[in-house]
Amino acid sequence: MEIKGIARDTLYFILEASRSTLPVEFAGLLRAEDGVITEVIMLPGTESSSKSALVRLYMLPNMRIAGSVHSHPSSNIRPSSADLIFFSKTGDYHIIAGLPFDERSWTCYDRTGSQRDLPVLDVDVEEDEDWFD
Repeated sequence: MEIKGIARDTLYFILEASRSTLPVEFAGLLRAEDGVITEVIMLPGTESSSKSALVRLYMLPNMRIAGSVHSHPSSNIRPSSADLIFFSKTGDYHIIAGLPFDERSWTCYDRTGSQRDLPVLDVDVEEDEDWFD
């Protein structure tokens, strides 16, 4: 899946969700539309603590995901060995956000844990009004 970037509103959601869940980790999966990451999917059964987050991948509906997102409740945003195992199962774009949860305190990695460029794009994120019906 070719990814051109992440919508600014989606990044802001990630940073605010990460900040608001302190002192535990925030975790979700990333979906893209037309090559832009626009959605964070939070799966039922996800467990979080101050040291880790466990995402129940078997709860994922039949959909393509671009990768994952999670927070570290510190300023260390390097992937752990457990993160790398998770990355290898969930796409090729993985965001880790850390304190202070601003536009400079996150990094995107590929499935091997190498940093990758992920431009922040000013695009309109359309909400699916029929989703709640």
